[in-house]
This record gives sequence, structure tokens and C-alpha cells, in this order.
Amino acid sequence: MPAVIALWAVGCGTTGTTRRPVSAPGPQAPVSAVPSPATPEPAQNDEIQDLIDASQAAFEKGQAELRLGHLERAKVLFDQALDGLLASPAGARSNARLREHFDRLVDRISAYEMRALAEGDGFAERPSAPASLDELLAIETFNLPAPPAALREEVASDLKTTAHDIPIPLNPRVLAYVDLFRGSLRDWFQEALDRGAPHLEMIQRALKTEGLPLDLAYIPIVESAFKPEAVSRARASGLWQLMRGTAVEQGLKYDWYIDERSNPEKSTKAAVKYLKRLNAMFDGDWHLTLASYNGGPGTVWRAMRSKKASSFWPLVEQRRVLPKQTREYVPMVLAAMVIGRNPEQYGFAVTRTEPPAIDTVNVINPVDLRRVAEWAGVAVDEVQRLNPELRRWTTPVRHASFALRLPAGTGAAVEQRISSQAPDGLSALQWHTVRRGETLQSVADSLKVRRADLAEANYLGTRAKLTPGQRLVIPRAPTTLLAARADRPEPVVDTAPSARPVASLTRPPSVPATGDLSRVTYQVRRGDTLFSIARLFRTTVDSLRTWNRLGSDRLSIGDRLTVYTPRSAAQ
Repeated sequence: MPAVIALWAVGCGTTGTTRRPVSAPGPQAPVSAVPSPATPEPAQNDEIQDLIDASQAAFEKGQAELRLGHLERAKVLFDQALDGLLASPAGARSNARLREHFDRLVDRISAYEMRALAEGDGFAERPSAPASLDELLAIETFNLPAPPAALREEVASDLKTTAHDIPIPLNPRVLAYVDLFRGSLRDWFQEALDRGAPHLEMIQRALKTEGLPLDLAYIPIVESAFKPEAVSRARASGLWQLMRGTAVEQGLKYDWYIDERSNPEKSTKAAVKYLKRLNAMFDGDWHLTLASYNGGPGTVWRAMRSKKASSFWPLVEQRRVLPKQTREYVPMVLAAMVIGRNPEQYGFAVTRTEPPAIDTVNVINPVDLRRVAEWAGVAVDEVQRLNPELRRWTTPVRHASFALRLPAGTGAAVEQRISSQAPDGLSALQWHTVRRGETLQSVADSLKVRRADLAEANYLGTRAKLTPGQRLVIPRAPTTLLAARADRPEPVVDTAPSARPVASLTRPPSVPATGDLSRVTYQVRRGDTLFSIARLFRTTVDSLRTWNRLGSDRLSIGDRLTVYTPRSAAQ
């Protein structure tokens, strides 16, 4: 749907136009009694360059803040980059060099805002990483070369001195994966060990609590390479690659805002409980337990009945008894256990790393993570890394509270900023108040969102009944960034006087830099077309497309378009 977008930057843009190149100054005219007009003096040129340099410096600082996720600071600096040009005595477009610089900044700032809107609505889901098991299987590990003869003796010697609490057979399958991990996949395995180092003590503690083998702590190397954001093609997620149903069954939360499978501590407790349950089903046989962790207990039971087998290894002799992935998974994990227990023996260097110190702030209302990052003085990536279970750029809506983890020493400042803000000013979410007669489907249709998304974002069933006055979160991009918005149903003309040409936060690239324009928000009615709206406001279809970032001429009733028109026409 075309959105009404309040841009950070304004000015006469270059979209669809050709800029005139700046010409080099020609030869000096001969001195005459009549002064030669419009030849800039060197001092003026220096002043222009100073303006451009100051503007560029502010813009580059804004870029740096934006990379950290600090939208408010970026917005202030982008405004400064343009304001200095607009405040120049002759105006931002009086000189060819100024005009070119101004147009270029407008285009780049506008592009940044569009990207921020796409990513920062609070509902854009965080990107995921591929699960390492999918990656391992994708490199065709089913026909590994025979391991070197010396490797068997090396591993056998290691097993005599290194304690293992799960049986490690010295068969060619296990040895082949040891050889692969320390050979062509050495860098990948080293990175997985490094990522797992801060979590290893916590995992081993959870295993001890349940009385399970410590060797199991190395399962996440194969499952996820210790990436909390890992998601498999089958939609398993987190360090332990739990399926959603299994995770919920083991007590983890999963909803529109949160997926606790990505929380290392909580998912470890769930995985340990699940492994203990599976092991009891297979009478303490850990090889069968690992196979069922990958392929499901039903798959393993059927294979055992088919083969009349009571252990894992007879099941891999025939290809059709177990899925390929499950046949390879068990020796893969056992090889990871061999190296993980004694990495130095196989040429790996591992430094025990303590988890970072953190502060915790209990949050009740939804808060945009980028605002939190700005208040804490860190990059938004750091806030997301400390709160990996958050699926989106916001803390949950309508949770009793959420324990937001922050870098040590920043909690008090963030807590103070949250308490000083109005609840509606903490996030970029939009809300809809239900009117009499509205249903979930009619609201979804009018707001142009999926009914399932609308229901899930508001913790409702897809057949839930709505009541007048009920407030619903709208799962779509907001029309402005980090500011409270009013849903205005009728066209509104902005005729407030301004101390400078049309404000830099509201003028799109193709609007001239003059002080006699007004911004109109027009709601599309039945029978409207871009052509008819352009005629109504004495503008062009191309301008409407540019101002509203339209990819086509298709309009829907209720769409809202931003139009810039001479103040006299608006009135």
C-alpha cells in the first residue's frame, strides 16, 4: 500500500532528471569600465567550500550513528547537514556546487530513511543464520575418504587418557569426521569452539544438574556452530536446533515477539530435559538417543523394528533404514565430542571465555531496541546480541514484563530514560482502536495486513471477536520514525508558517526549495486515479509517484498520499 512518508530530507531532488554538470571557470574577461557581472570572488568560493565541508562532516557523522542503530542522533545530524545549506544567505540552490551537494545529500538521506522504515517498523523479523548441520550436509559428507591409518592410533591413544561419558567407537565413520573437522573444516570448527566457549560452563552445569553426560555439551557444534540465531530449513532454531513444538512442550515461550529457543540458557535447559526424556525411552543407549534427537524417536523405533536391531550401528548398514541425515548425524556428533574434550590434541586452541557482565532492566511497555541502544551508548547489534530471543526490533507487547539485558553499567541510564518517556513514545509501533461492527477480518482488510499477522501480534485467535474501544497493534511499517502518530481519516493541509523554506523533514526530493508550499495528506476515494488526483492538486503523475515512492499506478480506497502544492491552492 502506498504509505504517507515523512522524509528526513527535502529539497529539489534528481529523481527522473538530469543534472547540469558544473563547468570549469572560463578565461578572465578583460578589465573594462563596465563591471563584469556574476564572477564569484575566491573568498566566496572558499565560503561555499566551507559550507559543503561542514555539511559533509555532519552527514558522515550521521552515517556512523545510523550504522550503530542510533536513529535519533542520525536524524539530528542529517538535519544539520541540510540546515547549514538552507541557512546560507543565498540559499542552498543558488550556486551550482551547493546545488549538486544538496541534491546528492537529499537523495542519500531519503534512501537511508526508506531502508530504516523497511527494517525498523518493530515487526521486521531479525535475520537468521543457516544451521550448521544443513551446511555440513550440503558439502556432501556422505562419501568421505577413508581416514588416514595413523588417525586411528592417535584417537585411540587420546581416548585412553581423556575421559568420555558417552561411548566413542573407533569406526571409520567417526574417524572420517574427526579427519574432516581438523582438516578442510578446521577454520569452521575453530570458530564454533570459540563461539561456544562462553556457554560451555553453563551447559555443563545444566547437564550435571540432570545427571547427564558432559559430552553432550558439544552437540551444538554440529547443530548450530553455537549460533543462537541459527535456523534450519526445517525451521528448527537456536543453539540446540529445537523444533517449535518440542520447545513449547519443554516449557519455552514462542510468540510473535519472542522465541526462547534463541536464548542460550533457556534453550539449554529445554534441550537437556528433552535429551533426558529420549534417553529414558531408549534404555540409556546414547547412540540411539542422539539418532532420535535428530530424526525423532518414532523414526528410530520403526528402523529398529524393521532391522530387528537393539543398537544404532546396524541401522546404518542399509541406506533405506534411516534417513541419510540421521545416519551421518551420530558419527558427526561423536567426532565433535572427541575434539571438543581435548581440542589441543587435534591442533585447536581454545580459550575459556566468561560471559560478559550485564545489567537487567524489567520492561513492561514495548520499547524500540534502537532507542535502548542510543540511551545505552552502544550499537543496536550489541543489544540484540544480549537479547537473542527477541524476534523483532521491539520488546514484547502485553507481556507482564520482559527482562531486558544490557551491557554492565548502562542499566540505570536506560531505566531512567524509559521511566521519563510516555508509553506510546517508546516504540515505533502503530495502533488501531476498534470501532463498533469491526471484525478481525474487516480490520485486517482496511489496514491491508494479513489477518493471521494481526491476530498473532495481538495474542488473539484468528476467529477472535473484537469489542469497541479495543486497541490493536498494527503489524506493518509506521509512516514516520520514532514519533507518535495520529491516524487522520480526512485530508489535512499543513499551512503552519515556517521560518525557512518548507521544513527539511517533510519535503521530498522533487519539491522546489521555496517557502510557498503546503503538504497535503490526501485519502484515496472510490473512482480516484493518479491522473485525477494530479489534476485536482495541479501537479503531475510523476510527482505523485516520486513523493509517495509508488512502484505502480494502482491505488486502493483508503490509501493516503502525500501531495505538495502551492499554499494558495491548498487553501
